[in-house]
Amino acid sequence: MRPVTRISTRGYYDLSSGKTLKTNFYHLYLKNDFKKLIGSKEFTIMIHGLQNDNAGAIAKVILARNRLRKLGYFHPVIGFSYDSNTTGAHLLMYVKHALAVGQIIAKKNGRNLGKFIIDFKTTSPKTKIRLIGHSLGSQVILSTAEYLAKKKQNSGIIESIHFFGASITNDVPSSKKYGKILQTIVNKKIVNHYAPTDDVLYWADTAKFVKGPLGLKGVIGKPISKYYQKLVKPKNHRFASYAAVLNSFP
Repeated sequence: MRPVTRISTRGYYDLSSGKTLKTNFYHLYLKNDFKKLIGSKEFTIMIHGLQNDNAGAIAKVILARNRLRKLGYFHPVIGFSYDSNTTGAHLLMYVKHALAVGQIIAKKNGRNLGKFIIDFKTTSPKTKIRLIGHSLGSQVILSTAEYLAKKKQNSGIIESIHFFGASITNDVPSSKKYGKILQTIVNKKIVNHYAPTDDVLYWADTAKFVKGPLGLKGVIGKPISKYYQKLVKPKNHRFASYAAVLNSFP
């Protein structure tokens, strides 16, 4: 199988503390593939969730690409691979710390993904860039939008955002700060696929690890006009389950 095209920040952050280890912005795998994207109509970036090593990140891109092709989307789907396999995430006694470190790293990666988007759009301004985020990937996307919002010329730089099992809080699309950021940075729409049956988000909410996840019951308050949400019924929290119930894109 051909290697998966991806932007990577693997090894940039400490998996047990979230401390920054490398200050460069990102590394591109299959640089020639990125050159081919210049001048293209559009592409989509898949951003995975917690507990994904590099192989897991690659698997999520393949899952997304295969599902989108079945839905008639034939533009390139690439990956954003970051340090989400934090220490102890699979052990109950360490999970709160592992999640907290994962959130720190996800927030820091907003700068990395944001810089890639700016760099690419500078070279290829007419190419549309869409983002798909699963679980903790929603935090990477939110932090990316926050990073991009620092400069006025980045208005509408992201074509669309699609959340699946989002772990960011349910007031984000209606809040004055983040709502305004998303409304400005996203050109077309933000689509949140939420599932009250999501076992992991329910547990995280009940245990107060994530206060009111957006992916569990959807938005609270009046959201921005570019925000839409879809009630879905995946088997579980895994991205494969969300992909299986996705029926349209973008």
